[in-house]
Amino acid sequence: MYLYNSATHKKEEFKTHTPGHVEMYTCGPTVYHFAHIGNLRSYIMEDVLEKYLRFAGYDVNRVMNITDVGHLTSDADEGEDKMLKGAKREHKTVMEIAQFYTDAFFDDCRKLNIKRPDIVQPATGLIDDYIHIVSTLIEKGYAYLAGGNVYFDTSKISRYYIFNDHNEEDLAVGVREGVEEDTNKKNKNDFVLWFTKSKFEDQALKWDSPWGVGYPGWHIECSGISMKYNGEYLDLHCGGVDNAFPHHTNEIAQSESYLGHTWCPHWCHVAHLNTEGGKMSKSKGEFLTVSLLEQKGYDPLAYRFFCLQSHYRKSLVFTWENLDNAVLAYNKLIAKIANLKDEGVVDETVRAEYRAKFMKEMDNDLNTAMAVTALYDVLKAGTNDASKLAVIADFDTVLSLSLLEKAAAKRKENAGTAAVQTAGGYTITGEGDPAVDALVMARYEAKKAKNFAEADRIRDELKAQGIEIVDARDGAVWKRV
Repeated sequence: MYLYNSATHKKEEFKTHTPGHVEMYTCGPTVYHFAHIGNLRSYIMEDVLEKYLRFAGYDVNRVMNITDVGHLTSDADEGEDKMLKGAKREHKTVMEIAQFYTDAFFDDCRKLNIKRPDIVQPATGLIDDYIHIVSTLIEKGYAYLAGGNVYFDTSKISRYYIFNDHNEEDLAVGVREGVEEDTNKKNKNDFVLWFTKSKFEDQALKWDSPWGVGYPGWHIECSGISMKYNGEYLDLHCGGVDNAFPHHTNEIAQSESYLGHTWCPHWCHVAHLNTEGGKMSKSKGEFLTVSLLEQKGYDPLAYRFFCLQSHYRKSLVFTWENLDNAVLAYNKLIAKIANLKDEGVVDETVRAEYRAKFMKEMDNDLNTAMAVTALYDVLKAGTNDASKLAVIADFDTVLSLSLLEKAAAKRKENAGTAAVQTAGGYTITGEGDPAVDALVMARYEAKKAKNFAEADRIRDELKAQGIEIVDARDGAVWKRV
């Protein structure tokens, strides 16, 4: 299996510290607001990666944090804590905000068929672990106390920039957003490991520490959570590309300084979901959430399908037209599968052949677009339907598009309809009830004779029976509502 490694800037064979076992860490949400669908693109692709690793035979331990303290409105060390900002916005406590949006996040994940990681750890649950790591970094000379805060000293490591070949002078103060420089720092790229009350008197969540009452920085939380549940050697770290700097850069610096050895050899970053106006965000334009998609009549799994049609390392442009095209393709795919009959014996040779084709695409840097194409190849294969359905089921353990379940529902829907064509070419499509068909036909005859009062009377009679009629070209469709 070959995956692009953001740390080496090349596609390389994926290897693990323990053969057959993957220690995987994925950065979780900061639960101060709903996740927008741009955030969720990363979680969809990480879900596919985890499921494919299991499909390929690996044992996976996937850990994810929930950030409920310490993430400031800048991704470095400036601005207001996002959790406190959310609490003020909704006039609730920070913990109420955290619980509400954590539940909302996992509800979105459920709708998108995203598996819950093996371990989910809120940041506030491991305060003692962060204090221990920070204390050790101070003892080793990698951290210092200034202005009431504890900072990591980036000048003490040989290489700070990992994911991009940045010119140090081009990174104004070591953050992605323009902020004022922290004069407590020895070097502009140093970052906070622990904040104290000297900086944020109104912070809602604070704990005792050797350096005063305060709270952990955002970056130390992921290192602490991963080292507790993944161990000293992490195989794979994932996240959105916007996490690469400074968040993941800082994780590497503090983790390897603390451990004294290489921490995570392989890094996987998912590209942005953009609108036509640029990167999607919560503060710009329409706040696109899973709930909004549902309100507009979209199946969340059609959005998952939309994401799988593109490579995870390529920016994906979201428009309603692009989503509509994905819906059309997704529905057509389900309709084709619904036409298959579960008859015959599964041909295991064919099954193995198509499994190999699927794995070839997925082994090539998780090429989900070509894996979806492999689905269509299965449908066109010269084998029996039972074999096709078995192969589709195999693929869908990774793609998680609920293909067989949706196809079964479509089959049931199709079975509940019956079309009756009259001598004059008028087609009545309904549930196969002759009495209703007769009334629909009588209404048609009345309209044909321009007896609109009678036609309306029949429509009202059917409506009273809970039957709705929709006129179509050369016919009518009726259904019970």
